[in-house]
Amino acid sequence: MKEIRGDAKNIDTLLSNARYAIDYYQREYRWERKQIVELLNDLTEKFEESHEAGNERSAVETYGHYFLGSIIISDKDGHKYIIDGQQRLTSLTLILIHVYRNLEDEEQKGQLAKLIYSLKRGERSFNLDVPERTPCMEALFKGEPFDEEDQSESVTNILHRFHDIEEFFPESLTGEALPFFADWFIENVHLVEITAYSDSDAYTIFETMNDRGLSLTPTDMLKGYLLANITDGEKRVQASKIWREHISKLQDIGKEEDADAIKAWLRSQHAQSTRERKKGAMPKDFDLIGTEFHRWVRDHEETLGLSGSTDFARFIEEDFAFYTKWYSKLRHAAETLTEGMEAVYYNAQNNFTLQYPVLLAAIKRGDSEQDILRKIRIVAGYLDIVIARRLWNWKMTSYSNMQYNMFVIIKDIRGQSPENLARILTDRLEDDEFKFASNDRFHLTGMNRKHIHRLLARMTDFSETSSGRASRYMEYMSRKGKNGYEVEHIWADHAERHTDEFSHPADFAEYRNRIGGLLLLPKSFNASYGDKSYSHKQEHYLKQNLLAQSLHDRAYENDPGFKRFINDSGLDFKPHAEFKKVDLDARQDLYKHLAECVWSPGNLTREVE
Repeated sequence: MKEIRGDAKNIDTLLSNARYAIDYYQREYRWERKQIVELLNDLTEKFEESHEAGNERSAVETYGHYFLGSIIISDKDGHKYIIDGQQRLTSLTLILIHVYRNLEDEEQKGQLAKLIYSLKRGERSFNLDVPERTPCMEALFKGEPFDEEDQSESVTNILHRFHDIEEFFPESLTGEALPFFADWFIENVHLVEITAYSDSDAYTIFETMNDRGLSLTPTDMLKGYLLANITDGEKRVQASKIWREHISKLQDIGKEEDADAIKAWLRSQHAQSTRERKKGAMPKDFDLIGTEFHRWVRDHEETLGLSGSTDFARFIEEDFAFYTKWYSKLRHAAETLTEGMEAVYYNAQNNFTLQYPVLLAAIKRGDSEQDILRKIRIVAGYLDIVIARRLWNWKMTSYSNMQYNMFVIIKDIRGQSPENLARILTDRLEDDEFKFASNDRFHLTGMNRKHIHRLLARMTDFSETSSGRASRYMEYMSRKGKNGYEVEHIWADHAERHTDEFSHPADFAEYRNRIGGLLLLPKSFNASYGDKSYSHKQEHYLKQNLLAQSLHDRAYENDPGFKRFINDSGLDFKPHAEFKKVDLDARQDLYKHLAECVWSPGNLTREVE
C-alpha cells in the first residue's frame, strides 16, 4: 500500500478552488429529503448553541465546531476522484449555493463563490466536476429555472434537494443571522479528507471503514439493555420475539424507521423537558432521546417505572409494541392517502416529521381503535391547520422552528380524551397569531412555489368535492410529465398590457403573483395559452378544474352541486368578464375565505359531535 494521508479540513479549506471528479462507476446522487432536512437541523442546532443576536462577527471564531465525517479520495496524477463522500459534498455545495444566493454582502458572496466553483477562461468548473450536472448547477447558482424532464437520477435529485433546502432552510438562520451562519458553516464545519494514491488503496480503506464489523445501533443497545433486565427466561424469549417482529415491520418501511419510531414513542409519552433556545443551554429529555435514546432510558429507569423484571417485560410487550404498531400505521398513512387519516398524508407532504410524536402523545393503551382514530384525526387536523396558516404568513415549518411548540403541545395533550383534545387544540388555534386574515397580500415568491401548489391543490379539491364531484387531489399534486400540474398566472407576464393600472412593472409583478391571480393547471395548458390575454384564455378555463371554471359565467349554469356549495359556504364565487386589478382583489379575498373553510378549526370539534 502506498502513502495514505488523512487531513482534517474545514469546508473553506476543503473546497477552496478544489475540483473533485467522480468515476463513471460511482453511484448516483441519492440523498432524499429526509437526509437534507436532518443535516439542516443538525447544523442549525449546533450553530444556535453558540450564536446570540448582537454578537460581533469575530465571535464566530469561538463558536462550537461540527464534524461531518470523512471523505475518501483517490489522487491520480494530481486529479482527485471521490471514492466515498460525494453525497455529502454534493449536499454541502447545494447549501452553499442557497446561502450564496441569499447573502447581501458581495465580499462574503465572493468568499463562498470560490468554494462552489473555480473560473478558468470565463468558464465555471464546479467543485464536483461532473459534466452532466453542470447545466443544472449553473441554473441553481444563477437562480434560473431548470426543466427536470429526461434528466438523470442525479440531476433530478440535485434539483429536488435544492428545492428542499429552499423550502426548509430555518427561518432563524435568515436575515441578520445569515452572515454569521455563512462564516460558521465554512470555518467550523469539518471533514477528514483521506487521500490514497491508487484506486485499490482507496477502496481498501473504504471497505475497511464500511464493511468490517457490525456496529451496534442505539436500537440494538436498547434491546440488549431491556432484555438483560428480564430475569424470567420464558418472558425474555417472548419479549425478544415481540421486539423482532415489530422492528422487522419498521425496517420494511425504510432505513432507520426503527430508531425513528422509538424516538417518537419515548418523546410522545415521557419527555418532560427540552433544551432552551439560547447559547450554552444543555440538551434535555426531548433532545437526548433524539440522539441517544438507549442511554436516556437507562438513566431514567425510575421515572419510567422500570424497577424489576416484570416492568422491563411490560415495557416491551405493551408499551413498545403498542406505540410502534401505531407509528407504523401512521407512516403508512403518510405515504398513501388513507381515508380517515388524510391529514397525516397532507402533513407528510409538507415534510412535517414532528407530527409523529405529537400524534402518538394523544393516544394511550386501553383506548378503543375508534377513539384512537378520532384522536389522530383531531391532532393531525390541528397540525394541518397550523402548517397552512404559517405558510400563508411566510413562516417556516422546519424542525428547528417548530420543535419547542410541538414539545409544549405534546405535554398538553398526553392521553387526553377526544373531547378534551378538540377543546385544547381549538383554543390554541383561537389564540394563534397566524391566521389567513393576517396576510391579505399572500403571493408567489421564488421560494414558496411548492407550498402554493399544495395549498391550491387542497383548495381546488375542496371546492370540487364540496360541490359533489369526485376528488382529484392526487391528480392535482402530480407535477411530472406533460399532464402534470403547475401553478399558473391568470395574467400573462406582460406589464405593458396593464399600464392603465400599474405605472411600474415591479408593481404589476407583485400583484400578478398574488394567490388570487393564480390557478393550478396542466403544463400543456400553459404551453398553449400561458402567454395569451385573459379574454382569450377565459373560454378555455371551462375545460379545467372548478377554480378555473368559476371565472366564466357558464360555470354557474346547470350545476346544482356548485350552487349548493356557494349557498352553504357563503363564499363569494362570481364570474369575471374581464380581469382587472379589482377582479384580482376579489379573487384574493375569495381564496382567503376558501382557505378558512378548508382549514377550519370547526373541523376538530366536528370529530366529537
